[in-house]
Amino acid sequence: MAWQSRFRLGMARYNTVTAQNGTARVLVTCCDSLHFFSREREAFSKLAPLEAILFDIDGTLCDSDPIHYYAFRKLLQEVGFNNGEPITEEFYSENISGSHNEEIGKILFPDWDHNKSIKFFDDKEALFRSLAKEHIKPVEGLHKLCKWVEDHGLKRAAVTNAPRANAELMISILNLSDFFQFLVIGCECERAKPFPDPYLKGLELLHVSPDNTFIFEDSASGIRAGVAAGMPVVGLATRNPEQVLKDAGASLLIKDYEDSSLWNILQELEPSIAKKLEA
Repeated sequence: MAWQSRFRLGMARYNTVTAQNGTARVLVTCCDSLHFFSREREAFSKLAPLEAILFDIDGTLCDSDPIHYYAFRKLLQEVGFNNGEPITEEFYSENISGSHNEEIGKILFPDWDHNKSIKFFDDKEALFRSLAKEHIKPVEGLHKLCKWVEDHGLKRAAVTNAPRANAELMISILNLSDFFQFLVIGCECERAKPFPDPYLKGLELLHVSPDNTFIFEDSASGIRAGVAAGMPVVGLATRNPEQVLKDAGASLLIKDYEDSSLWNILQELEPSIAKKLEA
């Protein structure tokens, strides 16, 4: 889809350096490589034995942000937000991505009454679900990772700020309904992300300790929630800028689930997992 391609290009982040040498002018453009922060390696080594993994959904299991962006842009323009001017990708990333609808409503519609705001978000989520059925695709390497998790007997839960209907639909489309043992919805907890409550609820349901669990997340809000819950967080740089994820506290950044940095960590954890299974 044309709107999805534009979003993907628009969200790319590049650094440009210009060097002047006499009359020669060299322009170099490069994208920062995604890499493991060696100073945080200890965060993962302390997990041994690893017992569980918690997953966000939007942007983490699937690259759904283009669909959310399209739905918000379309409906916000229809209600005359920003004098009818379409929101930009940067506005979406900074004010909407990763947040739950109640918080988004406070930002976008501070003067709206509650029922009007609820109606807008109901319409937006219905549009998202209608588009998701055709356009949701797993992040590269997701099913390879899920097989590794199952083969090693790890517990797992999905923890999201998405409405339950959205979360269940995405998990179903990705054929992961039988993979997750629990689904935690942020707005069904006392506080949603960026507070730690949803991740703490996940730990409680799985009967595991934060000392033996880590998280996959793609947003600053979700990373802050995971860090506040006491767990290392692997940040997926599917859409949000690397620096934003670093600043939120991600211990490892990966492009997708094929990233060698991730598999190096998992391989290091395998001996302790095997030892626990044998016990």
